[in-house]
Amino acid sequence: MTRGQWRRTLRQRRRSLSKAQQARASRDLCRRIAQLPSFQRSRRIGLYLPNDGEIDPTPLLYLAQRRGKHCYLPVVSGWPRQQMRLQRLRPGQRWARNRFGINEPASAPHWQVKAWQLDLLLLPLVGFDRQGNRLGMGGGFYDRCLAYRQRRRHWRRPQLLGLAHQCQEVPQLPIADWDIPLDGIVTDRYSLFLQESGLGTDTRR
Repeated sequence: MTRGQWRRTLRQRRRSLSKAQQARASRDLCRRIAQLPSFQRSRRIGLYLPNDGEIDPTPLLYLAQRRGKHCYLPVVSGWPRQQMRLQRLRPGQRWARNRFGINEPASAPHWQVKAWQLDLLLLPLVGFDRQGNRLGMGGGFYDRCLAYRQRRRHWRRPQLLGLAHQCQEVPQLPIADWDIPLDGIVTDRYSLFLQESGLGTDTRR
């Protein structure tokens, strides 16, 4: 299948999950991530607000805030620019709708950081395979935000974890030159890390 065909198939697959299935998957995912040493020791964490059936990390955001961690969400630039910034959430946060209809923090450049300044970045995805390849929505926002990792492959900050429902796994994704590979994937059923991370696979329910 082509990337476009996989994108249509997998978006429909995650959208077909019931509200109860979505809520259960979110609880299981967030409980699994909260146990990871990388989450526990991270001070600056990038997350996202779910859209289009994406698995929901919001409970993890609240947990991170209670533990005194700094949480960052994507802020997408207006058309025709195709840029994404990561902005820290603050008490009394004001919100806005971006061009895709997704809630995001009202833009405040002095609270925005580069991706490499984070310790951990949790990314949404449409599909993934066990080689760490990620299929996104097609806008390329995360790939551009993380393009420095293509130029400097030794640069490992932040740790990149893709979040997904287990049903979004495919045997092998077609990849493009600009794709940024993940360090690991966490689903509601298991955690999967590239072997060089030394963390292996956690399939505990």
